[in-house]
Amino acid sequence: MDDSYDPPQRFATALDELHELVAQEVGTTDFGDDDYLPGLRVLLQSMDYDPQFSGRGRRYAWGTVVGVLKGRAYALDSMAKNPGFDARAISGPVVITGIPRTGTTALHKLMAVDQRFQGLQTWLLDTPMPRPPIETWTDYPAFHKTAAILEARYQAAPTKRAAHNVVAEEVDECCLVLRQGFVSNLWTCGWSAPTYDAWWQCQSEEASYRHYYRCMQLIGRNEPQRRWLLKNPGHIDNLDLLFAFFPDAKVIQTHRDPARALPSLCALLMQLHPIMEEGRYKQRAHNMLAREVAKWAKAVRTAQSVREAHPGQVLDVIHGDFHRDPMAVIERIYRFIGMDLTPQAIGDMAQRIEEKPELSHGAHRYDVADFGLSESEIRERFGDYIDRFALAPETRAAAGEMK
Repeated sequence: MDDSYDPPQRFATALDELHELVAQEVGTTDFGDDDYLPGLRVLLQSMDYDPQFSGRGRRYAWGTVVGVLKGRAYALDSMAKNPGFDARAISGPVVITGIPRTGTTALHKLMAVDQRFQGLQTWLLDTPMPRPPIETWTDYPAFHKTAAILEARYQAAPTKRAAHNVVAEEVDECCLVLRQGFVSNLWTCGWSAPTYDAWWQCQSEEASYRHYYRCMQLIGRNEPQRRWLLKNPGHIDNLDLLFAFFPDAKVIQTHRDPARALPSLCALLMQLHPIMEEGRYKQRAHNMLAREVAKWAKAVRTAQSVREAHPGQVLDVIHGDFHRDPMAVIERIYRFIGMDLTPQAIGDMAQRIEEKPELSHGAHRYDVADFGLSESEIRERFGDYIDRFALAPETRAAAGEMK
């Protein structure tokens, strides 16, 4: 969270001011193709009318928009300074996706300890450039900027770290670079944005995926021998685009009872609401769960039809299976992606499992009753998805999963 920029009186009329600010800081006026502008305009208009920003929330929101446009400009500037970065196609990435809060992060960070993979570190998502040697990262002001923004977020909302801890040097979600196209679900997460959301749900994210692909080519330029390991829940809503850009991708789709996963997601997102906005907590909480249920129920239905066109390219992982015996699931994944588990990788993964870093900041607690739908109402919206992957509570209990 960055509150270092004074927000304009009206966001909708600040488009030129925004570009001038970013151009001055980054040192370039190249923002790439204009396909990002419609989404940016709608977002700025939405920010004038939809949220009831607090004073601090208004600064944080403007800082977020400035930071994302800076990331886009940094990427384009770095591409111009690194001719030939796009000479090599990206081959055979391993992609983790699924409804949020189904274990994607834990699986991603566990697999990322295998040094044969490369990923998208948080600080490089903010300022895309060819990944420098790890021992030099702390020499880059951009690294410290990302670390400071993350620390400010957790200072503002301390319980957020227990739910989803992000650090500058670790791999993070693809959505942080996809949102640089300003056609992204992520813009509905930080503050109330129903106007933008209604527009976004009618758009294609193809241009954002093209930018994302090129950013991956840029970031991975110095290490072409390492296989890409990626993670983004939103890919499940764009599986057709994912396979269009990565036709030989190996996709791991995680599954968990949506009646547990989606209230957990909403509880995570709502932690920033008292900081960003004034009042309307209950109203936004109820609207959020209804929206997330509708969105992800549609996403898994759409994904199923795409999967059928790509036999052998998607592996299913059940949340409970992974938590009961993570290494058994890892062995199955490595067979699927055609890689051997080395003794080094096994040892490093065993150490991470033993240390349980995901629990080091406490437990993430939530109550579905805070969000206006019952567990049975949520499951009803997902129809046969629950049965297809045996996610109902009684099925999980019969299989030995703790509720």
